[in-house]
Order: sequence, then C-alpha cells, then structure tokens
Amino acid sequence: MKLIRFGEKGQEKPGIIDAQNIWRDVSSLVSDWTGETVGSAESLLAKHELSNLPVIKSSTRLGPPIGQIGKIIGCALTYGKHAQEAGLETPSEPMFMLTSRTAINGPYDDVIIPRGGTELDWEAELVVVLGKGGSYIPADEAMEHVAGYCVGNDVSERQFQLERGTQWTKGKSADTLKPIGPWLVTKENVPNPNALDISITINGVTRQSSNTGDMVFTVAELISNISQYVRWEAGDIMFTGTPPGVGYGMKPQLYMKPGDIMEPTIAGLGSQKSRIVPYE
Repeated sequence: MKLIRFGEKGQEKPGIIDAQNIWRDVSSLVSDWTGETVGSAESLLAKHELSNLPVIKSSTRLGPPIGQIGKIIGCALTYGKHAQEAGLETPSEPMFMLTSRTAINGPYDDVIIPRGGTELDWEAELVVVLGKGGSYIPADEAMEHVAGYCVGNDVSERQFQLERGTQWTKGKSADTLKPIGPWLVTKENVPNPNALDISITINGVTRQSSNTGDMVFTVAELISNISQYVRWEAGDIMFTGTPPGVGYGMKPQLYMKPGDIMEPTIAGLGSQKSRIVPYE
C-alpha cells in the first residue's frame, strides 16, 4: 500500500494510492499519517471499501508522506564505494548523525540553497520509517519496528559539513534539504529493502546508480545498532546512506546551482523531482 499526504505545506491531509493507481482522501478515517498511525495503516484500511473514498486530483501537491516526524537519524558511509570516493575507510559499525526535522521537504518542492552555501550536493537514499519504538533492539527483531519505506535525498552543504568544524549536522539541517516521498510504501509490499535499485539524475544525467544490496549493513542491522545508543520512537525516520556518485567525489567536484534539477529514484518506491533555488 502507498500512503501519501496532500495539500498546502503545513496543512497536508492523509491519503492513499489504491490498487488502480487512484489517489484517494482518507482523512475521514484517520487524522494524519504519523508515528501513531502508519504502523497500523494496512489493518485500518482493510476494514473499509476504499473505492468509496473521495478522489484527489493528480495535480494536487504531495507533501512528505509522514507528518509529525520525531527525529531524523542519518547513516554515513554505509556503501563501501562511497566511503572510498570520500577518501574515508568503511566503518566497522554504523556511523550516524542527528538531523533537524525542520529540514524535511516535499518530494516535488524546491530545495533552497542555504544562505552562504556554495557546495550543495545530492545523496539519493532509502528512507526507513519507524512504526514502533524501542532501545536495544535485536537485529532479528528489528524489522518488526518498521512501518515502511520511501525515497529520500539527503541534500548536503559540503562546506558547512566538512569545512566548518566536525559537526556534520551543520551541512544536513537547513530548511528544505531533506525531500522525502512521493509516497510511503508499507513494509508488507517491500519484501527485501536491501535489494532495491537506487539512482539519481542531475539535469537528466545519471550520477548515482547502485542497489541497496551494496550496503555494508542491512536495514535491520542499522536499526539494531543505532538502538544501542539512541531510543527509536514511532514516527522517527532513518536515512540509510548513499551510494557512490556524489558531487563531492567527482574530479573536478560538481555542486548544484540555481535551476538544477535532482531526480532520485528507488525501484518500487517512486521518484522525486526537486529544483534548486537560491536563498532569498
């Protein structure tokens, strides 16, 4: 099942995309898709005749597919080849950082270059949405905590991230730098999250092309390891790291400028399209 949120920014309502690929408004059944509701979406909607629900116009804006996000945890260097292009060693256990939830953006919204930013980079990533919280989660139980998955773009300002101290959070947290969506695919419809083709085009040119099977750690291992240090809560999201092909790793390095278009895609999860605009 595909869950969506639609409407003006900050006023999104919950919806779904049904088996006939029709967008439907489910706000009469659930107040919003949040940590409290995404984990039970399949069972909730199974009780109702979805074809009777109002149709949403396909021209309607889609927002992030989950609201009231608690925290964002981003994983780093989970693809060995990406670590190599960054000149870093592949970590023996997951590296992660906290990112401000205020960076969340819709899948087709403009991405704003932060004030003073000069090295804006792309990072196509699989995003995991948690439907159940917990600490010290065994790896063999970790997938029980997952509600679903969506496409993410961990847009990063490299100067802020790498040249202004050691706080990677600085380069990850500006407004609009975390587009997610266009929809959340419930875990029942993704048999193996570590077997998905992932790519991104910049201005129509493919810059990243890989598979989540190339990750050094599985989704279950990431969830489990992080839970040893930080308590997961329902509604948290995890960016799982990016494959090789980012602008920082190119020779010469390539960064985005106003007017550039980013289009990340993950098989079965859809595609985004974001335009870069200057800070005003």
